[in-house]
Amino acid sequence: MAPAFTALPAVSTLHAQPSATAPAPGPTPAPAKAAVLLKTVPSSGEQIPAVGLGTWITFNVGNDSAARDQCAQVLRAFFAAGGRLVDSSPMYGSSQGVIGEGLRKLGMPGSLISAEKVWTSSDGPAQIRQSQALWQVPRFDLLQVHNLLAWQEHLPMLQAMKAARQLRYVGITTSEGRRHADFEAIMRGHKLDFIQLTYNPLDREVEQKLLPLAQERRIAVLVNRPFREGQLLRKLQAHPLPAWAADIGCTSWAQLVIKFIVSHPAVTCVIPATRQVAHVRENLAAASGAMPDEAFRKRIADHIGKL
Repeated sequence: MAPAFTALPAVSTLHAQPSATAPAPGPTPAPAKAAVLLKTVPSSGEQIPAVGLGTWITFNVGNDSAARDQCAQVLRAFFAAGGRLVDSSPMYGSSQGVIGEGLRKLGMPGSLISAEKVWTSSDGPAQIRQSQALWQVPRFDLLQVHNLLAWQEHLPMLQAMKAARQLRYVGITTSEGRRHADFEAIMRGHKLDFIQLTYNPLDREVEQKLLPLAQERRIAVLVNRPFREGQLLRKLQAHPLPAWAADIGCTSWAQLVIKFIVSHPAVTCVIPATRQVAHVRENLAAASGAMPDEAFRKRIADHIGKL
């Protein structure tokens, strides 16, 4: 019978035996932080952490100084836990400026992978310049056409920017199961580095065509709305976490959902949004340790689907 999960490779450490004349040991070192699961971007070979940070709703805090500082603390905890990819959009209200302020407070972390979108029916380059100014970055790593808006104009522009080395990756996005037929056609007809879509144990339509196509076309996959803006977790928290969740190291429903998502072989990174430091740490912790195999993933989806 196949094992219920697969473990990440262990880190081997050699321990020398102390000699009789060795000095007394110092303070006991802190336990080693578990390695974050890395996934490969097929078009470049770059490895990135399997859990990123979304900013839809949670970073849209306007000029509330306390809330903006809280978002900066979330960014601090995210990078400290091994996170790298932060995603936003002009659609997300004040989120871009809040990210920029937070990054500045942290000294502009060099590990950042900036993922932004173009979301306009008119002047795409002007919007991108405005987004850069808000983030306070010299360029974006990834630019995506948000929900396919005016994609016929924006996609060639982004490809030209990539050719000119003004960004590293080009992508398209959708959410909530919208326009999957158009999405599939663009994936087949255009060279993309990333796609972004909705996927979780209840929203699984993308398993049929889009995720297999991403593997076939060697396109990285970002997953949005893993918790349905919190609606899924609120539903699940009315029920006890199954005892078997501990078999893959999960201590919460959020971690079980995240492990379900990132264990799919086509998925590169999931981008849950939060404004809570404890939650961002919990989310990053789910990207370590044992991962469910196909049988275990089915168990998760079947169980959640019945609640």
